[in-house]
Amino acid sequence: MDPVAGHCREIDRCNQRGARMLSIVDLLEAGTVTGELAAYSLAAISGGASFMVGAVPGGAGKTTVMGALLNFVPADVELAPADGLAAVYEGLEESGIRRCYICHEIGAGPYYAYLWDEPLRRYFDLPAAGHMLATNLHADTLGQAQDQVCSTNGVEPVAFRRMNLAYFLAVEGRGWKAARRIVTVWESNGSSDHEMVYEDGRFIRPSKLVTDTALESAAETIGRILSTGMRTIAQVRADILAAGSCK
Repeated sequence: MDPVAGHCREIDRCNQRGARMLSIVDLLEAGTVTGELAAYSLAAISGGASFMVGAVPGGAGKTTVMGALLNFVPADVELAPADGLAAVYEGLEESGIRRCYICHEIGAGPYYAYLWDEPLRRYFDLPAAGHMLATNLHADTLGQAQDQVCSTNGVEPVAFRRMNLAYFLAVEGRGWKAARRIVTVWESNGSSDHEMVYEDGRFIRPSKLVTDTALESAAETIGRILSTGMRTIAQVRADILAAGSCK
């Protein structure tokens, strides 16, 4: 299968809206992300950073943001659903294949690729085996996320720190006029506690994951994508791969 087609198929499995999954171009135009945050995200995730997206309300755009960010995973990392304990154990036991395992939501219930309790604990072990993670959950703050993951489900703090990036969304307004935007981003290098690096539209401290050189390169890539009129997940992914922006 064409690598772009297979990549997009896994992202579309997350689709809860029915329409096409939105790309980083759509999120930029909607004001959900800033250009600087888009470049930072490309640099970090293409460098192998695992990430989660949080917001308490349903319909806040968690899955949409997760899908757009999944377009930034490295070229040699294939997307795979974390659709149960068997899939997670396969990732823990195999060697030679690097994947980004997608938990469609951290939550209880008989839904596809939802993880809770023992499967979630083992899911957070996957980075130690060389894999990436991508997920979302109902949490507005890092404290709420850590309480849900660590206190409720028993994930060890050392494993939680391997979730390198935590994005939190807010919904402003109601109905069709509602605006969704990322209000905070927290970062961990995998060994230290998370620190807030982005708040209310601006970066408040230097990144420990992204170098200035990587950030400049990513900003050029985002600028080029916007200038060409590309929009869909497939178009953006193909351009990023062609340019070598996902190492």
